[in-house]
Amino acid sequence: MLKVPTVLPLTQSITASLIPSLSLVEKKIPLRLKEKLIKVMPKILQPSLRFVPFSAQRSLLIPALHSIFSEAITDGDFEFLQGKWLKISIIDLQLNWWLSFDQDQLIMASPKDNIAEDVSFSANGDDLVLIAGRKQDPDTLFFQRRLKIEGDTELGLEVKNLIDAIDIEQLPSSIHDLVDFSASFLQNTHDELALVQG
Repeated sequence: MLKVPTVLPLTQSITASLIPSLSLVEKKIPLRLKEKLIKVMPKILQPSLRFVPFSAQRSLLIPALHSIFSEAITDGDFEFLQGKWLKISIIDLQLNWWLSFDQDQLIMASPKDNIAEDVSFSANGDDLVLIAGRKQDPDTLFFQRRLKIEGDTELGLEVKNLIDAIDIEQLPSSIHDLVDFSASFLQNTHDELALVQG
C-alpha cells in the first residue's frame, strides 16, 4: 500500500503533466461543446458531492483556506469573524459551508449544527472558480447579481476584501494549475460566446 507522501507527489506530477495537454485540447474543442460542458458539469458533480461526508469536506476545505489565507490569519485579519458565522453557498452544486474564526484558526460547522449565519455569500461554482483564478473580481459579479451577499453589510464588506486579496500562488502547484486552467477555460468560453452572440 502506498503511503500518502508517495501518492501526493505522484498526483501533483500527473496533474502538472496533464494541464498543458488539456490547454492544447481546449483550443480544438468546438465552442458549442464547451458551452454544453459548462452547463452539464454541475449536474454531473452535484449528485456525487451530496454524498461526500462533512468530515471529508472539512478536512479538505480548512487546510486549503489556511494555505490561501495564511498571511491574513497571521496578521489577525480574520478577527472580525470571531463569534460570527459566514455561510458560503455554491448554488448549482447545492453545497453550503459555515465558517468562523476561533483561537487563531478558521473553523467549520456541520450543517447539523443549524448555525444562524451573520452573513452569506452565494454564487454558482463557475463564478467562484473565476474569482479564485483572478479572471473576475467580486465587485463585478456582485453588480451583475452573480454573487449575492446577504446579512450584516459591514461583515460582508470585510469578507469581500479578504476575497479580493486571495492569492492562489499559496496553493500547492498542482491545485494552483488546476484552478488556473479551469478559470481560463470558463473565461475563454464566456468571451467566445459573447463574441458570437454580440
